[in-house]
Amino acid sequence: MSPLEPELDVSGARWRKSTRSGTDGNCVEVGTAPAAVGVRDTKDHGHGPVLAFAHPAWRAFLDGCKAGEFGFGR
Repeated sequence: MSPLEPELDVSGARWRKSTRSGTDGNCVEVGTAPAAVGVRDTKDHGHGPVLAFAHPAWRAFLDGCKAGEFGFGR
């Protein structure tokens, strides 16, 4: 949970890593919780920092990725 944004609590999140990720540890995990979506470094899970996003912000990011707004898929 971020001390600055308590509404972005990711405690109890269900974390997952992409099935396309390798085994070298250079991956990120996404965790979904009722209050927010978190992103963390796979090799630091449980100990490292977590970026937390409100669900609407995360959805906008995913929609932007799918639409090619960030240069993906071009």
